[in-house]
Amino acid sequence: MVARHDLTTDPGLQEQLLQARRGTAFFARKLNELSDAELDGDSLLPGWSRRHVVAHIGYNARAIARLVEWASTGVETPMYPSVSVRDEEINFGATLSPIALRNLFDHSAVHLSVEWRDLPEDAWHHTVRTIQGREVPASETVWMRTREVWVHAVDLDNGASFGDIPASVLERLLRDITGSWATRGADAGLLVKVAGTDLTFGDPDAAVVVAGSLAGVVQWATGRGTDGVTAGAGPVPAAPKWI
Repeated sequence: MVARHDLTTDPGLQEQLLQARRGTAFFARKLNELSDAELDGDSLLPGWSRRHVVAHIGYNARAIARLVEWASTGVETPMYPSVSVRDEEINFGATLSPIALRNLFDHSAVHLSVEWRDLPEDAWHHTVRTIQGREVPASETVWMRTREVWVHAVDLDNGASFGDIPASVLERLLRDITGSWATRGADAGLLVKVAGTDLTFGDPDAAVVVAGSLAGVVQWATGRGTDGVTAGAGPVPAAPKWI
């Protein structure tokens, strides 16, 4: 049988798809290292067990697949009916048996990958709508998934760190986060610098300058700790809300 490949021939999009699939494989590895009993343990997200993280990633794949189907067929298939329905779904998923929870992750990831693979070249430009109400091209679904799998692999609290995430993903994530802050004016008085690069975000006249490695800065910016960052001689402030 001849192997089937992504229909898109866009090199940039092909690279993004590879990064999303690598992130999925990384999440799978960190998940598979956990015993069934360890799924009951706490994640790095307040109020969420590891079960919640796995359920979220599984249902997120299904939700993003619905957007890809929308782009393919032209029939509107929203990610979720509402945020509350999404939250209820995650809470339900966290109660599944270990084997069902693992199957949810595996099957939903394969389904999404196939939907991407079979999406015609021209359909990647079709507009879909995220749960936040943003109108985006279908190609944005790849980045939406990429950041979910890489960041939440860390949230499993099973030895993964932001240092494991590819620099290109970290940089795009930092641009997204700081862009969100700027849009809301939440970065007033704050400047963010990545050591060893020319990456600088925020208020050039800021009284507070948060600096550190790319991995450290992104970990801080996502609200997941201050390791690897400094703020001059003072304490490192909490990052503004991202999402």
